[in-house]
Amino acid sequence: MNILDKIILDKRREVVLKKSIIPVSQLEESVFFEKQTISLSHNLRNSTSGIIAEHKRRSPSKAEINYGFTVEEVVKGYETAGACGISVLTDGKYFGGSLDDLLLARASVNIPLLRKEFIVDEYQILEAKAHGADLILLIAAVLSREEIKNLSEFAHSLGLEVLLEVHNQEELEKSIMPSLDMIGVNNRNLKTFEVSLDFSKILADQIPNEFVKVSESGISSIEAITELKPYGYQGFLIGENFMKTDNAGQAAKEFIAQL
Repeated sequence: MNILDKIILDKRREVVLKKSIIPVSQLEESVFFEKQTISLSHNLRNSTSGIIAEHKRRSPSKAEINYGFTVEEVVKGYETAGACGISVLTDGKYFGGSLDDLLLARASVNIPLLRKEFIVDEYQILEAKAHGADLILLIAAVLSREEIKNLSEFAHSLGLEVLLEVHNQEELEKSIMPSLDMIGVNNRNLKTFEVSLDFSKILADQIPNEFVKVSESGISSIEAITELKPYGYQGFLIGENFMKTDNAGQAAKEFIAQL
């Protein structure tokens, strides 16, 4: 069993437990259910930098990245730096995140928030909406075409945008459908954790232009972005690179200014 299989197994159990404690009706009573969401795809299309900055405390590949900041400090720093949107990891066991992080981020900034999570159930999309997210992530590696269709259409029905993450040709081919807004290519193989920008380059041509193209993982330099822009990428998800510094917001600000 690889790490991704383990995460998904734990996630399915977690969702069952949460459903037994917090009913859907309670999630739907959240103040955010009436809130107009902010479009990340629009921001990326109209941005010169395309940076989606991430709040991430740790990951399975790098045990601890940073526990020293408050969510508020990080996200306000990112917003001030000029990020197009912010990705907030909400997985507890493997990434040290929580839905509270999303809630605190929403209370602190007014730019699009992505709930970065391993989504396997509509319930998690309701949670995302109830905690102030503007968009969700769907990972093609762990979902069937039917699941991607159902989950993305459900997200749209709540006014949330969808970023679909792929890693290879096969995942991309099974996933292309009108209910997606952005397609992200993960440069990190989730099974082996090997990182290469070639994944983004190889798949760029196969992504139809109606979707905003996003490159994720392993982007730690201005050169990487300059290299990927000619391939049509308008979004660049950067997490570790900012979070591992003493001041994530400042690091993002300097990076975006250089771009």
